[in-house]
Amino acid sequence: MTQDLFPLPQGSTIGILGGGQLGRMLSVAASRLGLRCHIFEPGANPPAGHVADAVTTAAYDDADALDAFAASVDVITYEFENIPTEALDRLEAHRVIRPGREALRVSQDRVTEKDFLTGLSLQTAPYAAVDDAESLKAALEAIGTPSILKTRRFGYDGKGQVRIMSPDQAETALAEMNGAPAILEGFVNFSAEVSVIAARGADGQVAAFDPGENVHREGILRTTTVPATLPQRLRTDAVLLAARILNALDYVGVMGVELFVTPQGLIVNEIAPRVHNSGHWTQNACTVDQFEQHIRAVAGWPLGDGTRFADVVMENLIGDDLDRVPGLARDPSCALHLYGKAEVKAGRKMGHVNRVIRG
Repeated sequence: MTQDLFPLPQGSTIGILGGGQLGRMLSVAASRLGLRCHIFEPGANPPAGHVADAVTTAAYDDADALDAFAASVDVITYEFENIPTEALDRLEAHRVIRPGREALRVSQDRVTEKDFLTGLSLQTAPYAAVDDAESLKAALEAIGTPSILKTRRFGYDGKGQVRIMSPDQAETALAEMNGAPAILEGFVNFSAEVSVIAARGADGQVAAFDPGENVHREGILRTTTVPATLPQRLRTDAVLLAARILNALDYVGVMGVELFVTPQGLIVNEIAPRVHNSGHWTQNACTVDQFEQHIRAVAGWPLGDGTRFADVVMENLIGDDLDRVPGLARDPSCALHLYGKAEVKAGRKMGHVNRVIRG
């Protein structure tokens, strides 16, 4: 596909790799703009499939399915980072992938990501690559404890990581990595975690939503509150920092940038090259939410105005929290977003609720 086919006209089809709740909400946003979505997802009956125009159920190593999917869409995007490189190579031979491959390369490996961020002169937690007991010992000597050992790839929602409170826990922690390449990160003394959801269009235009303040429990995001308790100076710094990352990657689409607030300023925790859980609040507090903003960007449309018109608290509904839905549905301040997942599991995100506080 050549650049002159953008902006995509109504009736065009956006291919989405991944069929989870993010793909579901992207599909809903696309439909409001007269665009169609085709989901590629290995698992059967994905949440996004309930609202998309088409679904391909196939593995990421199914060459014929990938070729047919690419032929049926006008541009390709994704709802999660860990897509096999071989699948992306095959798809990119047929269609533009937005955001681009460099963002995926950087974000798929925690060491590569940290190297990229520090290369931009941004602050991160102290870190070191860990491949074996010897490199872990050296990393602990340099960084100290407490610290946290994480797999370099595929970790999410607190999975693939273990805390090391003293050096004598190193052997056990390394065993939990099951031989996977890892990274040791030093603990950061932070007063809050915030995230910025920012977008960059194909024309280089950048737009950012207000920073949200996040609370995690057991490694899973529980709430995001907007506005965050940040002085104006740090609000501005957070947005400028996110824009710097987007521009450095020549990024097209929405990105989530997680930050720690410290006495020394903002420290980047991680980046996510996609729409982000901590941006769900935008659905009920902004005229253009993060999902429409992403669709606009990848389709070559102008970015929308993400100005916030209300305060809001987003709460994830996890596992048995789904039992609270009848009560939440009666609360006039609550906007429910349920994902249509058939099976309730402990730790599984089943939906979210935005509590809107109008001034």
